[in-house]
Order: sequence, then structure tokens, then C-alpha cells
Amino acid sequence: MSQVTKVLSINGSYSDNGMTDQAVDAAVRALIDLGAEVEDIQLREHEIEFCLNCRACTQAPGESPGQCVLDDGMQELLEKIEQADGYILAAPTNFGSVTAIFKRFMERLIVYAYWPWSANKPVFRKAKSPRKKAILISSCAAPGLLGRWMNSTEKQLKMTAQTIGADSVGILFTGLTAGDPGARLPERARRRAETLVKKLI
Repeated sequence: MSQVTKVLSINGSYSDNGMTDQAVDAAVRALIDLGAEVEDIQLREHEIEFCLNCRACTQAPGESPGQCVLDDGMQELLEKIEQADGYILAAPTNFGSVTAIFKRFMERLIVYAYWPWSANKPVFRKAKSPRKKAILISSCAAPGLLGRWMNSTEKQLKMTAQTIGADSVGILFTGLTAGDPGARLPERARRRAETLVKKLI
């Protein structure tokens, strides 16, 4: 590559070194091997308050994220999102959906919507911007294909990517993760991660 690509990984896993963490680690290592600059964010380590649904951040027009009334760790994350060239968006499936900490992060992305009180629906600020790329990572207790079909995790991860101005180029979804708390990432999943990251750069 003539220029180092900045990739931001945002992981909504609860568990240190669980299956989702292992899959993210495999993707991050593969990206670094390809010469990318990667920052790995664990949402469980960041102070992110619940969205107040006040919509103050949605009133001013423009492509840049609106200004939230809350003063917490989300502003720093938004700056990193804006500076990144591509993304890894990860969350295990918990009760049929992304985890609560990832959902809280998702709700705070309302700053990417322009939604004046006179409008019936929002316009997303990045809708007409040059598209970035994202890969999605998740895991679940059900068999992988069944878990993707039954649960809303993949849809929510895709929605997150679209909101911040990225298109998903693929997903790594690992199933049958509940039987062994010390389970290691299968080799086929590691190879899938290595294949997917090439689509980011």
C-alpha cells in the first residue's frame, strides 16, 4: 500500500477473550500484517451514557456529527470514527440481538442524523458521502447459519455501518459458542477473518 490505512475496530463484547474477541483479534492481526494501522476499541472499557432522546444533536444540518449534550467518552469515539478509513464492527449475540453496551453505542449514533422538529423522519448525514468499508463480526450459541437467520445481530451491525458512512463487505459469524467457556476460535474462522480484511484495504 502506498498509504497506511486506518482501521477502527469497535467491539461490544462483554467477555475478555471470548469467541468474538478472538475473532476480532484474528482480524486485527491480519490487518497489521497487511500494513494497516489498527485501533481496537472495547466498548466495555469506555464510559458511554444512555441516549437522552432529546434530539438536540440532530437539529443542525451538515455532514459532520451533531453535538451531543452529554459529556462522556462518546465524543472521543466519534472523532476516531471520523478519522478512520474502515471499520471492524463486532458484538456477540445476546438474547437475539447485539449486546446492551453495543446497543447503547448505536443509539448515541443519532448524532449522524439531521432531524429537525419539522421533519417526519431523519436524513442521515453520511448518506451521500464517499462510502467507507466495514467488516462485521459476531458469535452466538446456535449454529452459525441458524443464528444469523433467527437473530437481529447482523442487521444491527449493518445499520451501524451504514449510519457512520460505511458499507459492509462481509461478516464472520461463529456459531455453537456456548458449550465450552474456554473454546478457541476455529481455524476456518481464522481463515475467514484473514480473507475478509483484504476487502477493507
